[in-house]
Amino acid sequence: SQQLLLSITPKAQSFSTGPPDSNRSTILDCTDQTLAFTDGAGGARNSELVSAIMKRHFRPSLIRTETWEGFEFAELQIKITEATDCYGAVLWPSAMVLCHFLDTHREEYNLKDKSVIELGAGTGLVTIVTSLLGAKVTSTDLPEVLSNLRRNVLRNTKGLCRHQPNITDLIWGDRLEERFPYDTFRFDYIMAADVVYAHPYLKELMETFLHLCSERTVILWAMRFRLDPENSFVSSFEEHFLLEELYDLPSLSIKLYRAQRRA
Repeated sequence: SQQLLLSITPKAQSFSTGPPDSNRSTILDCTDQTLAFTDGAGGARNSELVSAIMKRHFRPSLIRTETWEGFEFAELQIKITEATDCYGAVLWPSAMVLCHFLDTHREEYNLKDKSVIELGAGTGLVTIVTSLLGAKVTSTDLPEVLSNLRRNVLRNTKGLCRHQPNITDLIWGDRLEERFPYDTFRFDYIMAADVVYAHPYLKELMETFLHLCSERTVILWAMRFRLDPENSFVSSFEEHFLLEELYDLPSLSIKLYRAQRRA
């Protein structure tokens, strides 16, 4: 996600914030017995979905000099290197939820040759999976995150994708028309995982969603609910977008949404 411990200075401002999660490792290490979820469509409690998502994650069986996390998507083992000095270079479970949905709904959401932009790409897992599924991906995050993002994307997509992902910086709300002219850039999908939390740029994030969306753009957005800002943002978001809940995972405090711009 677009999250930093390091200070940056968009629009002469700075912030050094990120998701206030202290239990990320606990979530990734959850066993089947500790997980349950309520299906947003039917309301029935069922642990199978969360269990299936968590089983996508693995760690190296041997101690290695390079630390990485492993994930199985699109019939491949994906190795993700994290950087512990900034939240933007740490993988959060919302990304796994979104990737699992994409991997298990390939017919309904056929990404082959589709134009996709990811906001707050972080470690690159969603970008990688989306690319492996055939999309033309523009992967974006803050400048300080791009080095680790680029390394992860390259090692997991080179020679394996129809379209090599394009990685570029994007500060929400900043020079949007200059960087992504509305009449030129028409994205089929916007992917976003864990971009909403208690940071001071929710207004700019909304501006970015609105600028990048045409009437046919589909947003797939996974979010972990922590504090009130998440609920407030959803309310504001619904003023501009039609919102459909695809997953509701209480044991992870994560929801997955599909959205399209209101007419």
